[in-house]
Amino acid sequence: MVPPYHTGMTGLPRRTEVVVIGAGQAGLTMSWFLQRAGRDHVVLERRSTLGGGWQDRWDEFRLVSPNWTASFPGAPYDGKDTDGFMPRDELIHRVAGYARTIGAPVVLEAGVDRLRPAADEGFLVETTRGPITAREVIVAAGGFHVPHVPPVASGLPNEVLSLHSHHYRRADDLPPGAVLVVGSGQSGVQLVEELKAAGRDVFLSVGSAGRAPRRYRGRDLFFWLWSLGERGAQFGTALPSVDKLPDPRRRLAGNPHLSGHAGGHETNLREMGRSGVTLLGRVMSIDGGRIEFGDDLRPNLAAADRFFAERFRGLIDAFIAADGLDCPPDEPRDAVEFEPPVIDHLDLGKSGVTTVLWTSGYRQDLGWIDMPVADAMGFPRQVRGVSDVPGLYFIGSLWQHDQISATLFGLPRDARVLAERMGLRKEDDAPPPYSAA
Repeated sequence: MVPPYHTGMTGLPRRTEVVVIGAGQAGLTMSWFLQRAGRDHVVLERRSTLGGGWQDRWDEFRLVSPNWTASFPGAPYDGKDTDGFMPRDELIHRVAGYARTIGAPVVLEAGVDRLRPAADEGFLVETTRGPITAREVIVAAGGFHVPHVPPVASGLPNEVLSLHSHHYRRADDLPPGAVLVVGSGQSGVQLVEELKAAGRDVFLSVGSAGRAPRRYRGRDLFFWLWSLGERGAQFGTALPSVDKLPDPRRRLAGNPHLSGHAGGHETNLREMGRSGVTLLGRVMSIDGGRIEFGDDLRPNLAAADRFFAERFRGLIDAFIAADGLDCPPDEPRDAVEFEPPVIDHLDLGKSGVTTVLWTSGYRQDLGWIDMPVADAMGFPRQVRGVSDVPGLYFIGSLWQHDQISATLFGLPRDARVLAERMGLRKEDDAPPPYSAA
C-alpha cells in the first residue's frame, strides 16, 4: 500500500486562486505548472491515498505502454527498465512519489459533491471537507468515471456472478467454473489471458476493438503514437483530432489488443480461439441462463486484422519518411489461419459459466457540475482543455484532443497546451525528455 500523503495542511482552505479536482497524474501535472507560475492552488483528492485511478485496477495489472511513458514534467522516468512494463503497485508509487517530489498541495479525502458558480465571482466547490471558493477550477477527474454494464445484463440469473472489470481483482475471487468475458479491448484480452492461465475455461464476446503490433519498424508502437502526438503536426502526420472523428461515438471504442505482460506482446484473437478460448459475437439478449449472440464475430475479427493498416501504418510510415528516420522495414508476420465456428447462443448452465465479466468500458459523469458543460454523450465541451465557461478547464479527459489525450504519454502534451492558454507556462518548460529503444 502507498503510505498516506501529508501536505502540512491541517484542513481545507476556504479560498484559493485555483482548485484542481483530482490528484492523479493529470492533476499533479497541472499543479507543477501552477507552482512554477506562482499561483496559489490546492489539489483535491477523494481517495485517502495517492496513486490516482491506477488504484482501481486488478492485482496483476501492468502498463500496456512502456515504462518510459510514465514520465511527468520535472520527473522523467529514471528507472533501469526503460522498455519494460510497470506493474500496478509500482505505477501507484510513482504517481504518489511525484506528488511528494513537487510538493503538491494535496488535500486527501476531499471528494467534490458539487461545483457551481460562486455568488460573487469564480466558483464554489462543495466538498466532503466543506466548501472552498476559487477564481479558476481545473477538472482533472480523468476519463473513466462510471463502470458501464449494459442493461442486457439484468437478464442474468441470480446464481451467475455479473461483475465489471473495475471490481475484478484476481481469478481466485470468482466462483469455480467458466468465465464469459464481454468485450475485447485491452482490458478484455488481458483478463482472458489471466483467466486462462489460472485454469479457467474462457468464453470471449468479441467487440469492435482492433489489433496492433507490439513493435513496428524497430520501435514499440507507443513510441510511434507519442511521436505522432508530439511532432506529427509539423509533418502533416498528426493523429486525428476529436473534431475530425466521423462518429463521436468512436470516443468510446476500446483500445487495440496489446499486453504488457510477459515482457509485452501483441494479442491475436484468432490465436486465442485456436488455443481454446471460445470466441463469440456481440451479446444481443439474455434470458435467464440463455444468451443470444449476433452474427458479427467473423466480420469483427476481419476488421481487427485490418485495423492497424487502416488507422496507423500510413501515418507512421509517412512520419518516418518526413523526419528522415533510418528505420528497418516492417517484418512480415505469419497470419493466424483460424476461422472460429459461429455460435448463436450459449446455455450458461450446460457451458459451466458461473461468471460474466464485463469489460465494457466506462461512461462520463459530469452531473456534479452545476453548469452546462457536457455534450450529448456526457463529455466536457472544451477545446484543448478550455471550456465554454470562463475560468473552468479540463485535463486528462478521454479524447480531450485526440486518442492519446488520456494516456500517460499524451497528457503532458495536453497539459503544456492548457498551461499556455491559462498563462502559466514559462519559456523553459520543455517537453518531457522521453526516450525509447
